[in-house]
Amino acid sequence: MILFANAKINIGLQVVARRTDGYHELNSIFYPLPIYDIIEILETDAQDSTLTIQGYHIPGEFADNLCLKAHALLKKEFDIPAVRIDLIKQIPIGAGLGGGSADASFVLKGLNELFKLNLTSPQLTRYAAKLGADCPFFIANTPVFATGIGTDFKEIPLDLNEYHIAVIMPDIHVSTVEAYSGVKPMPSDVNLEEAIRLPIQEWKFHIRNDFEESIFERYPLLKEIKDALYHKGAIYSSMSGSGAAIYAIFWEKMDLSEFSKYGKVYYPVALDR
Repeated sequence: MILFANAKINIGLQVVARRTDGYHELNSIFYPLPIYDIIEILETDAQDSTLTIQGYHIPGEFADNLCLKAHALLKKEFDIPAVRIDLIKQIPIGAGLGGGSADASFVLKGLNELFKLNLTSPQLTRYAAKLGADCPFFIANTPVFATGIGTDFKEIPLDLNEYHIAVIMPDIHVSTVEAYSGVKPMPSDVNLEEAIRLPIQEWKFHIRNDFEESIFERYPLLKEIKDALYHKGAIYSSMSGSGAAIYAIFWEKMDLSEFSKYGKVYYPVALDR
């Protein structure tokens, strides 16, 4: 079984409160982005599941990888065999694009189909929530207004297919701890769910990522990239999540080869499936 796990972008990210459990209350729009990791799942006679990774290096121990944790989560409750998971990692790491969460959720969906577990989408969503805050989004994989700690979703009618999105990923890593240390949680004066309904050319006046201010101070290159994308003609540009990827939405497909001086340029692709 071969799966194509897509990324996501945050359109707006408001950090509105800090909870007593240490998490933060957020408001954000999650939107699927057609940049893909490729996952193959094969049933095996081995005693334990294995994971091989090509492409980007994923730091940490293999045992901590969310793909293997997704299998272990289902194996606790269902009589499923060990599997071999081959991952071609193409979504950049530490970018705010949700690649690791996507991989885990697609493994859940793949195992459900491969072993005919007949789990419903709400059931898969509950399993995904046990793996990480962004994981549940990738089960339905449709645009949502996200609240709470990023796991409470309300579907929204947002379609950006007529526009062209590009992503610039510089050689900068922003840790989640670092990102939250620089932001002061407070209620926003912008209703994000309403603002997303405005014409896209008005988004830059109303929709912002609360992490940008402090992160741009620490990494001025990120602000330089965003400003350069607007100078190039972007309708809207933002850092995704806690960074460090900067994306831009254009009226038409753009040649951004000159942006390679900042980092790697990603153009979403259409899958012929």
